[in-house]
Amino acid sequence: MRFSDRITIIALLFLCAVQTSFAQSLKSNLPIIVINTNGQTISDEPKIAATMGVIDNGPGNPNSATDPFNNYSGKIGIEIRGSSSQSFPKKQFGIELRDDLGEGVSASLLGMPPEEDWVLFAPYNDKSLMRDALAYKLGRELGEYAPRTRFCEVIINDTYQGVYVLIEKIKRDKNRVDINKLNPDENTGDNLTGGYIIKIDKSTGSDNGGWTSTYTPPGRNGNQTIFFQYDYPKNSDITSQQKSYIQQFIANFEGTLAGTNFTDPVQGYSRYIDVNSFVDFFIVNEVSKNVDGYRLSTYLHKQKDSDGGKLRMGPVWDFNLGFGNANYCTQGNPEGWVTNFNTICPQDFWLIPFWWSRLYQDGNYRSELAARWASLRSNEFATSKIIAYIDSVYNVLNTVLPGEASSAQQRNFQTWPVLGKYIWPNYYVGSSYVDEVNWLKSWVTNRMDWLDLNMPSVITEVKEINENKRVEAFPNPFRKEISFEYTLKDAGTVEIKLFNLLGQMILTDHESHSEAGTYRRTIRTENLPEGSYYYQAILGTEFTSGKVIKWE
Repeated sequence: MRFSDRITIIALLFLCAVQTSFAQSLKSNLPIIVINTNGQTISDEPKIAATMGVIDNGPGNPNSATDPFNNYSGKIGIEIRGSSSQSFPKKQFGIELRDDLGEGVSASLLGMPPEEDWVLFAPYNDKSLMRDALAYKLGRELGEYAPRTRFCEVIINDTYQGVYVLIEKIKRDKNRVDINKLNPDENTGDNLTGGYIIKIDKSTGSDNGGWTSTYTPPGRNGNQTIFFQYDYPKNSDITSQQKSYIQQFIANFEGTLAGTNFTDPVQGYSRYIDVNSFVDFFIVNEVSKNVDGYRLSTYLHKQKDSDGGKLRMGPVWDFNLGFGNANYCTQGNPEGWVTNFNTICPQDFWLIPFWWSRLYQDGNYRSELAARWASLRSNEFATSKIIAYIDSVYNVLNTVLPGEASSAQQRNFQTWPVLGKYIWPNYYVGSSYVDEVNWLKSWVTNRMDWLDLNMPSVITEVKEINENKRVEAFPNPFRKEISFEYTLKDAGTVEIKLFNLLGQMILTDHESHSEAGTYRRTIRTENLPEGSYYYQAILGTEFTSGKVIKWE
């Protein structure tokens, strides 16, 4: 054996010894989860049998790794979960609580409602450690179900693993996705109509059961499709009649949405979907600027017709690349729409369904979105409230107990020294934990300001001057295209002109409309250099103007 190899082995053995000693002496203000695999290696399917103990002495009381297991103590099945995150050294895990016979059993963990399936999420490339928890918090503020979370520290086989987030796994349950149970013998009548959970996602960790939409994603640069996966009932449990029903239901929705009368309040798309849930899903993904939004980790669910029966978006899931943490495609700057993903990255394998751009063409949908946004910004989504939540998580993770040398976040980054380093796909790399948290707060502030300027606005009838027109330019700043939305009370011609700062007209676009209504005109701008521009929108004999910015 080479001398260098011996040194490496000695260093690894020393590190293991240090981590083991560290784990045994761990004291934390967070709950502590201790897992023992009895020498087995945790793999990506199937789950292996292990034991788990949870220590939680209550708010304000310190937790020690040597304390008795007082929140849970029992058998579990455990496996590595995730897709791209599996390449990280800090692993996340799927947990199933089990009885002595190895069967699944429900139990409450850390104050959350009883269930048997849980996720131990491992923040690694999210150096704030809180993006997922923040997104789920916002989801719950909407009044929709979103997974509950608890921060904790984890020890596996006497080795300290760092700060984790215990999260409710998405599944059908009265305390999670509250839809009817669908048994294999329910294949006719109202029984057949629900409940279902469908997802759009990578195939990692599933048996790929599902079907392909007949509507291809707009703007694709290849042969990409939209694939719907069965989540509940599972592909192994769902019957052929149930498959046919949910496929046809979503096909009817898509066909109606793509049709000429899609805005009809009776025969249009709204008879198939709960519009409010679509609005809320849009808001959470746009507030977080989630690069995976709408195209990955995207869930839908449907209740029986007798209990509502419309297709609902959600629950929201997987936001570790949101809030400015991705340096590809939509990027991590606080400007721009995630729904423009297909335009920005048409070559990506996973693209966004046509639903979102089509819905935005409906004035009723935009009105619902405008009203919901205005209501949220005045209360639950006030910037100050979001920042206060970030500060509260920071304070918990940065607490140093009396007599101890480090906080939970410090122990995490001692174990996983990623601060100051680029970890795919970081947009920002801070030199310290406080840098990462402060940057997140600044990003959220700027993002909310941008959305305030670019979300549809609530229209009132108090305007007496120029009431024949209304023009909005978005996104602003823009990249490869800019859209102009305007409202005509009468038929007419609209002309849009774009000028540089020298007053030179650099492009013009016009369109005639045979009837009143709200219209959206998108202009391609790939060839425009970066900088500031002015636009004029001429509606008949009247015009309005504004300033827009092109960025690369």
